[in-house]
Amino acid sequence: MKKKLLFLLIAVLAFSAKAQTLESYLQQAEQNNPVIQAMELRYNIAEEKVNEVNTLPNTTFGAGYFVSEPETRVGAQRARFSVSQMLPWFGTITARENYAGSMADAEYTEIVIAKRKLALSLAQSYYVLYGIQAKKTVLEENIALLKTYEKLALTSVEVGKASAVDVLKLQIRQNELQQQRQILDQQYLAEQAVFNNLLNRDESIGVEVVSDMQIPSEDPILGKEGLSMNPELLKYDQLFQSVAQSELVNQKENAPSFGIGLDYIPVSERTDMMMSDNGKDILMPMVTFSIPIFNNKFKSVTKQNQLRQKEIELQKEERLNVLENTYAKAISQRNEARIAFETQSKNLEQAKDAEEILIKNYETGTINFNDVLDIQELQLKFQTNQIQSTQLYYMQSAIINYLINK
Repeated sequence: MKKKLLFLLIAVLAFSAKAQTLESYLQQAEQNNPVIQAMELRYNIAEEKVNEVNTLPNTTFGAGYFVSEPETRVGAQRARFSVSQMLPWFGTITARENYAGSMADAEYTEIVIAKRKLALSLAQSYYVLYGIQAKKTVLEENIALLKTYEKLALTSVEVGKASAVDVLKLQIRQNELQQQRQILDQQYLAEQAVFNNLLNRDESIGVEVVSDMQIPSEDPILGKEGLSMNPELLKYDQLFQSVAQSELVNQKENAPSFGIGLDYIPVSERTDMMMSDNGKDILMPMVTFSIPIFNNKFKSVTKQNQLRQKEIELQKEERLNVLENTYAKAISQRNEARIAFETQSKNLEQAKDAEEILIKNYETGTINFNDVLDIQELQLKFQTNQIQSTQLYYMQSAIINYLINK
């Protein structure tokens, strides 16, 4: 299931290098994550319970000595030795094993859910890191652009076509972008710590993030019907089955149980007379039955199991509603991200056209550095919004994959 999730991510996101990196990180996270390790141990315990229930009741041994030996025709009884074994009704042990196995299956599904949630958290943290890194790159490009404008402004000041105020405004703008970049550095370190904690490794270890991501031209076709196979819903099916197995155990335990045993009584020979079977020991096989005449307990358990199954059905229905709402919201936000990205792309092209006009005006000797700052600010805004739209698109895609991937 893990590999299917990863391969689907690769196909959907269409970034082989990024997907490979995520796959490597996910494998490391699954191996090191303490929550998953603890759940795997819990699953091993549940599996071992199958062996625990495959047992019979304790064998009973008894021994007694006659202080006053009772006399029989063939001699005095000296002691009594007995052994007995109670046996459950036919099929009871198998029913217990099936119930324990169903509980183990439910524990395994919890592991599958935990791994999917870990993959989702890891992917989303990765996209946050990408967004921060991409914004830093954009800021560096804009700072370099402002330095170029600053040189133009200094040249213009020398020839009297600009004032020192224009130079100061450009420098102030550079300081603001430097401040934003430093803030992004801190945000990156914080998110890097989150990512590394998911991998259960040192927070200071660097994370490799792709330098460029693009929204694909078309969204993958992923139907909502895949929600029915989400492990969060399958878990309730398995819980329902475990209650059904529990009821089978209850019915078997409501049946009679029987036991087999053997009594051995050594007999002393009579010395006052001779007869056949003189001093012959007594060997007595026994069969016992245990019948639950007062079975209110079992009727109550049956009623509890019926109520529990209804509760599970309602819980599954409620969880399906939550997943459907999450799916609808993720689809909507992914579509919004695409719309926003396309709009920002158009705006960015127009802003670059305006920038080119300003540069041509400089060549003719007329340039307004206030316009330069305005265009630069707009470009930075559009570039930042593009990055945020890309990040949002892939974060919502990760949620969709989590919900409908089989």
